[in-house]
Amino acid sequence: MQDMEFQATSMGKIQIADEVLQVIAGLAASEVPGVVGMSGSFAGGLTEQLLGRKNLSKGVKVEFAEEDRACTVDVSVVLDFGVNIPDVCMSVQENIKQAIESMTGLEVKAVHVHVSAVAFSQEKGQDKTKDVTELPPAQTRK
Repeated sequence: MQDMEFQATSMGKIQIADEVLQVIAGLAASEVPGVVGMSGSFAGGLTEQLLGRKNLSKGVKVEFAEEDRACTVDVSVVLDFGVNIPDVCMSVQENIKQAIESMTGLEVKAVHVHVSAVAFSQEKGQDKTKDVTELPPAQTRK
């Protein structure tokens, strides 16, 4: 975990914690239609259940390039079944880029979207639930 340190002025210095950018990116991704949720680690999901709080930075990783006042964002998302995956992912990229740049003044060099699962809707009477199917990890090519 690192903080983005801006240039110090006569009034002091400004620092933005990477957790702040993670929350901004997580909220921006969640706002896109077709995104059911964020996919994080098992420990993060367990923490959410135990504490009863939603982890807004779940599934988001931010890396700073301090010399450029820029960052790169990686997000893991769960999409709704039947959506156009490339279109939804492009909307996620645009929404995250716009949100971070407008709120922090940082340049977003890249937003990498990883689709980690697909959620299937099941309607039974009045009970609407989502089944999430985890996708196998992508195999690397040599």
